[in-house]
Amino acid sequence: MSGDPRHLVEGNSVRAVARMTAVSKTTILKLIADLGAACEAYQNAALGNLSCKRIQRDEIWNFCYAKQKNVPAEKQGQFGFGDIWTWVAIDGDTKLVPTWVVGPLDSATAFALMEDLAGRVAERMQLTTDGLRFYADAVEHAFGANIDSSVLVKMYGNDGAQGNQARYSPAECTGTQVIPISGRPKAEHVSTSYVERQNLTMRMQMRRFTRLTNAFSKKIENLRWSVAIHFMHYNFCRIHPTLRVTVKPKVRNPRNRTILPTYRATQRFCLSILLGRNRRATRRGLFGRESGRRGRGLLPCAGVGCTWRCGRCARPSRS
Repeated sequence: MSGDPRHLVEGNSVRAVARMTAVSKTTILKLIADLGAACEAYQNAALGNLSCKRIQRDEIWNFCYAKQKNVPAEKQGQFGFGDIWTWVAIDGDTKLVPTWVVGPLDSATAFALMEDLAGRVAERMQLTTDGLRFYADAVEHAFGANIDSSVLVKMYGNDGAQGNQARYSPAECTGTQVIPISGRPKAEHVSTSYVERQNLTMRMQMRRFTRLTNAFSKKIENLRWSVAIHFMHYNFCRIHPTLRVTVKPKVRNPRNRTILPTYRATQRFCLSILLGRNRRATRRGLFGRESGRRGRGLLPCAGVGCTWRCGRCARPSRS
């Protein structure tokens, strides 16, 4: 059976992908590492000078290696063991995710996310966050007064549920409180609904994020690469029903070239990573009869030195 990059972004576990493609689990993990690193580097270089107007921000919980209460004493306090948070920012208009950070729930991660977001947007925007205490200082440090920001606090109540019903059922939202922080945020655009829906998409399309299963990341690197692959697919491949298009905004890379990759172009991009950086998997035929192709016309060069064959320079990959 020939492989398909969508196996990695449609909620399948590593072992499930190995069964569907008749490829070793070790090969799949190596592919995730190679492809994830390339996707992260490409988006880091390409997603800049964005004209985002309404940004929503939230964080989603996950764990790595073991749940926090089961982490061995010698690994307590080390990053990559126990609770992990993925911080996500999404554009409410285009559904583009310009930045994300995988890290602990602390002020350093909040500052890193806001500084990265400030370097990617080109215009004044409106930002909505939840009530996490780290955001106020991080937003002021990254944007100063050049932003319209507000905090949306949602209040939840228990409607009499008991036992497992209260544990696994979502609580009812009983009210909201909007707190303006800086600038003049428009009340009709103060919302975190899109980023919360994106959290659900992450849980549905990345098996290691799914709750109440035995699927989780054993290494923090694999978690990072999986998140990068997910957002590469989400930003450039997935057709969003509310937009009816594959690629949302016209993003320009540092060389001022418009990036408009289609799904097939991104599929060839995945294949080029496989050919250039994982030759053993290529010999095993993960992509079937297409595994021997070395064509051009892939995604545009991100201008940071290619580690794959791109449509601009077609330089051979550096393994």
